[in-house]
This record gives sequence, C-alpha cells and structure tokens, in this order.
Amino acid sequence: MGVNSTRGYIVIVIAAILWASSASAGKALFQTGISPMELVQIRVTLSAIFIGIFFGIFRRTLLPIRLKDLFYFILLGGIAMAMVQVSYFYAISKIQVSAAILLQYLGTILIAAYSIAFWHERLTAAKIAALFLAMGGCFLVVGGYDLHLLEMNRGGIAWGLISAVSFAGYTLLGERGLHRYSPWTVIFYAFLFAALTLNVLHKPTGYLQTTYNPAQWGWILYIVIIGTIIPFGLYLVGVSYIRSTRASIVAILEPVSAALIAFFALGEILHPLQIIGGISAIVAIVLLQLQREHDEMAPELIRRHKKKGE
Repeated sequence: MGVNSTRGYIVIVIAAILWASSASAGKALFQTGISPMELVQIRVTLSAIFIGIFFGIFRRTLLPIRLKDLFYFILLGGIAMAMVQVSYFYAISKIQVSAAILLQYLGTILIAAYSIAFWHERLTAAKIAALFLAMGGCFLVVGGYDLHLLEMNRGGIAWGLISAVSFAGYTLLGERGLHRYSPWTVIFYAFLFAALTLNVLHKPTGYLQTTYNPAQWGWILYIVIIGTIIPFGLYLVGVSYIRSTRASIVAILEPVSAALIAFFALGEILHPLQIIGGISAIVAIVLLQLQREHDEMAPELIRRHKKKGE
C-alpha cells in the first residue's frame, strides 16, 4: 500500500467519523428552536471566517487564486457547497438522521457513474462489488429495512435526494480544483462563496440578532469546527490521494461510525443486520485498496516482463 494511498484512506475515515458525530448535534439544535437555514448560515459563515483568519495569520500562500478560476469557485461554493449544506440539514430536520444519511450517500452511485462515463475511470468487478457492498452496508447500518421511506415526510425525502445530487456535484467539482490548488484553498473558497450565497438568499446576519444560550453555542462551535472545517478539509485531502469514486465509497463509513458512536456513547443496541452492514462497508474499502494495489502493480509487472523479453 502506497504512503499517499494510506493517508487518503485514513483522512477520509477520520472525516466520516467527525461528520457522523455532528449529525446528531444538528438534530439536537433543531429541537431547541434553531432552524436548518439558520444553522447552515452560521456553519458556513463561521467556517469561512475561521479558516480565513488562520490563513491570514499563518498560511497566506494558500489565499491567492487565479481570476480565471473565480467562476469555478462560485460554482463549487456558491451552488454545490451551499446546496450540500442546506439540503442535508433540511432532510435531517424533517426525517430521521439515518434516512437522511442513506439518501445522501446515493450520491456515491452518481459519482461512480460520472467518473466512468466522462473521466474514463476504469470500471472493474472489484469497484462494482465495492460499490454494492458499501451501499448495501449503508442501508443495513442505518436500519433501512425498518425505514418506510414512502410513508415519511415527502419534503424530507426530496431534500435527501437533492443532498445526494449536491454531494456528488461537490465531490466531482472539488476533485477538479485539486489539480491546481491545495485542498485547504479549495475548501476555504467553497465555504466563502457558500456563505455569500446563503447570506444573500436568507436574512443576512439575521442569526446575529438571536441570543443563544451557552449550550447552543457549544454545539454550534462543535459543528463548525469538528463537524465542518476539519472533515470537509480532510475529505478533499483524501480525494487528492485516492480519487473521488474511492473517496465517496470510503466516506460511507459515516453511518457506520454514527452507529458505533450511538452504541458506545448512548447505549443504543446494534442489531445483527447493522453489524453485517458495518462489516460490508469495511469489506468494500478493503476491496478498493486491493484493486488500487493491483492497478499500481500492473505497470511495474509489464515493465519487468518487457525487460525479460529483451
């Protein structure tokens, strides 16, 4: 396993765990009266401010971008990132967290299909198997067999499907930007333009006029730093190492992580099918890595055979 490949898998696993830990925090804040749009505005605005201040003090070299790439960042942040944030939290506010996660990760299929159709990524049996194992594992872990999707809030389902498309678009667009910029530059401008979009479309700084109690601020800061800045940054770092298709499949560890966190922290019971789902997701990641090692070794084996032939 290559060093970069190992790093890619590790950082995406960490990102998935951090995302999982923040979903329930968002649900808890909604129950205290904070609206999804309000939380999303605060999330992306504070994320952009915190990263901008850090770069301005410690890493100014990460701030410059080419003028010709301005439209790209508007598309990535102002549309894709903004929609990922809004659609996911609206879905969580209307349906179960597990159902929202399940719907969002349908985007993995879209990412794989796009990469194969337009980026000429090789379709192999291992990738197909990994995709089905990951999606099947996600379905089992979140208890999809008990979710009566058609009986749920239709608006919540619609937002969940929009989050799948948005997640796919954000991942694919993000990979393009990584060819020119650091993952942290990409994530900063994604948050910056997402914040501009959301503060234009919804009451600008309206949330600043609201008084939050210390507990609410604690969860807000947790979501901003632990559930947003760090995992989104790590996810793009992972994409730069192992490409978007593999990264999105590995990120399906988010619902697995959420189930384990609930088991250890909240004492929630893990049913046999959920355990099987978690194992399936892990097997999918192992398959992806084996496929990557095969892809990396193939050119070397060909060179050796040529040398022997000479």
